[in-house]
Amino acid sequence: MQLRTFIANDMREALSQVRNEMGPDAVIVGSQRAKGGGIMVRAAFDAPIANANDEIEIVGETQPSAPIEMARDFAQNYRDGLVKRLRGDAAQAVSASPNFDRAELLSLLRGHRAPETLTHQLAEAAEKSGLSDMTLALASALDRRMRAAPLSLDESRALILVGPSGVGKTAIAAKIAAHATLAGRTVRLVAADTAGAGAVARLETFARHLNVEMTTAATAEEVAAVIAEAEADKVLTIVDTAGFDPRNGKARTAYAALARLENMEALGVVSATGDAEEIAEIAAALVTLGAKRLIATGLDVTRRLGAVLAAATQDAALAHTTRSPFVSGGLETLTPLSLARLLIEARAGSADRGSPQ
Repeated sequence: MQLRTFIANDMREALSQVRNEMGPDAVIVGSQRAKGGGIMVRAAFDAPIANANDEIEIVGETQPSAPIEMARDFAQNYRDGLVKRLRGDAAQAVSASPNFDRAELLSLLRGHRAPETLTHQLAEAAEKSGLSDMTLALASALDRRMRAAPLSLDESRALILVGPSGVGKTAIAAKIAAHATLAGRTVRLVAADTAGAGAVARLETFARHLNVEMTTAATAEEVAAVIAEAEADKVLTIVDTAGFDPRNGKARTAYAALARLENMEALGVVSATGDAEEIAEIAAALVTLGAKRLIATGLDVTRRLGAVLAAATQDAALAHTTRSPFVSGGLETLTPLSLARLLIEARAGSADRGSPQ
């Protein structure tokens, strides 16, 4: 397997570099903001490497790099990084950030259509932080309300994706499968939505492209049997379920049998394109159904991030976000600092484009 890192101005340019340099079969295994601006993307291609300790080529930046590890230590890394930044060690990273102004922060959060109560709570916490930098003050406020908990794919045994229809659960299943495969795990995709139009066929297509096993399980009993068999073989099971509104009593009852399955983690999936108040309610309902982590999709098709903010500040941790419906788009991890920067930069960009407030 070959791993390479690309530096680009944005995700679109980075994906273009990946395709041009590594071909259409390359898979994005990680991405993050580059220190000097832009974005850094790590891509992999399933081909042999002469020496596992060989230097990894960085396209767009001439410097050696240590071998890239998977995301098992992201949670600790982001906490350590945030502490350093809040102590002032990241002045260069936020040099373009405006000075803190409560009225300006309130306007910014309202521009993102964040829930009004949450908007005032964050503005108050940011003001109490005593930090003069807008980004760090907002990051400090977010750090009190949100938790980032990326998937540790070397430890996960069975994952079940839960959420409303149309939020991208099937694509998320494929993205997780791609990451897990690159981490050396054997993966089995399970289609629990056997009645939805094209649901099984779409998951079959993903499984075929990823070269992983796929099966169907129409009932909770069948899902439990698949999980038990996979656990005995140390296979990571990823279950894609039918979409439903977790706030609806009848829908919750229908899902209850799956929620009671043992040795399985429920991952809630919500869309960043939804109304923030609705997403807050849906996320809260998913938590009551057993979801301890959330994934927010669709950041590539929305300028207003109130829904992401609402999801990130629920009782569940924010595991990942996505900026692309394609498997190659990978999974990203937002920290309090990166979310604060994203909120500020997104509104600044919208203002430059004349986006309506």
